[in-house]
Amino acid sequence: MTINLTPTQLLAGLGVVLLLLIVWRSGARKAKAAKGAAQASARLLSLTGRVLVTAGGIVGVQWLVITHPGNTTLLLVVLGLPALFASYTLTRALTVTGVDGPRRRGDR
Repeated sequence: MTINLTPTQLLAGLGVVLLLLIVWRSGARKAKAAKGAAQASARLLSLTGRVLVTAGGIVGVQWLVITHPGNTTLLLVVLGLPALFASYTLTRALTVTGVDGPRRRGDR
């Protein structure tokens, strides 16, 4: 059994294979982009949950100390310590440490 292919048929076959390869790679890129978007939203949701739980814990401890007065030092520590953490975090978040210029291909 011999297969006789004309040059036109051979080029058409190679074109179909090339087209399938391009479609497959673009599908893989779209899947990777969708995966990255899903991970980013999951990270945001996880961060939001952790922030809410931590804030609830701080508020709970502060509420306990405020509703049971008697120790002024403990009251100042319970109210001041979260304020210090918050001010440190805000200062770090709002401080510009460098200027980001255009990146070259080899930069990390």
